[in-house]
Amino acid sequence: MVGSAHPFRGGLAVFNERLIREFQNLGYKAEIYTFTIQYPGFLFPGKTQFSDSPSPDDLKISRLVNSVNPLNWIKIGNRIRKEKPEILIFKFWLPFMGPCFGTIARIAKRNNKTKIACILDNVIPHESRPGDKQLTAYFLKPVDAFIAMSDSVLKDLDFFDKAKPRKISPHPLFDNFGAAISKNEACARLGISDEYNYLLFFGFIRDYKGLDLLLNAFSDSRMKDKKLKLIVAGEFYSDKTPYLQLIEELGIKNQVILKTDFIPDEKVVDYFCASDLVVQPYKHATQSGVTQIAYHFEKPMIVTNVGGLPELVPDGKVGFVVPVDPRAISDAIIQFFDGDYQQKFSHGIQVEKQKFTWDKMVRNIEAVISEISSK
Repeated sequence: MVGSAHPFRGGLAVFNERLIREFQNLGYKAEIYTFTIQYPGFLFPGKTQFSDSPSPDDLKISRLVNSVNPLNWIKIGNRIRKEKPEILIFKFWLPFMGPCFGTIARIAKRNNKTKIACILDNVIPHESRPGDKQLTAYFLKPVDAFIAMSDSVLKDLDFFDKAKPRKISPHPLFDNFGAAISKNEACARLGISDEYNYLLFFGFIRDYKGLDLLLNAFSDSRMKDKKLKLIVAGEFYSDKTPYLQLIEELGIKNQVILKTDFIPDEKVVDYFCASDLVVQPYKHATQSGVTQIAYHFEKPMIVTNVGGLPELVPDGKVGFVVPVDPRAISDAIIQFFDGDYQQKFSHGIQVEKQKFTWDKMVRNIEAVISEISSK
């Protein structure tokens, strides 16, 4: 696999490491070629690209790929070509990676053995820029087969390719954040009272994720007697000023807990287990790793009716699917806490989460690779 992994941090690295670990569990010899340079510093919106956690000792991760150096792309492509792996996997999330990944893929497959599979996070990015389509097309052309994690992404792929093998394979559970703990213990670790009901907005804060919608929803006067607080846990990847101003203007500063540094892997359990309800008020989306962390910790969800989120969160079974509207979000929050939904949704989650296993992702990759090989 070529892509993000330790010492880089974030959901991409977590996904790639967990996937390669599953290939190993199923008997494959597997490794990751990660970056020496992932993004130039001026293109990275966060504080740091790097993790403080130790490198996983059960995975072979080599820092080899420079995302901005064409000579490096040729070198890595030739190295993979000579190594002749059966499968080379890319997880594609950003057109910026198109030239790097596309060049490596073109050169690697010249050995007439290696098949190129791509797991698509996005085909059309959430925040578009000039040249995106050209960069994406350059990468997609040498790819032999695709895995999309939602129907909306699969449909987006049709804009570039309609012929190559493809499958939908939902984002697997992020089951690598440890076992659940009690709400009391989680609140104690975070230094917050366990007497409140907590909503959780989790993950990097970008404008398309709709935190402003949730803040407006949370200011609904019906929330006042619910002993509710909102935890915002994640680093700002957009200008934080409008959000801080909105909190002041809405008069909810005492009800919002801002934990806006990067959340390390070992702290994820605390935020989810302290919370009663996870809210994803996205304005547009494909799929979300946050949903799969919520499934792992068996937390009910409210998601907006965009992209692949309704596919992952069946309405009325594990949570609520609502329009992209503050009033609709606040209605769902009130409905959850006024109704007897906790036990119902917990049971639904235990059933639904069985769909999202890592071995199914591997088997789907095998299946599309088999389609290539049989042609």
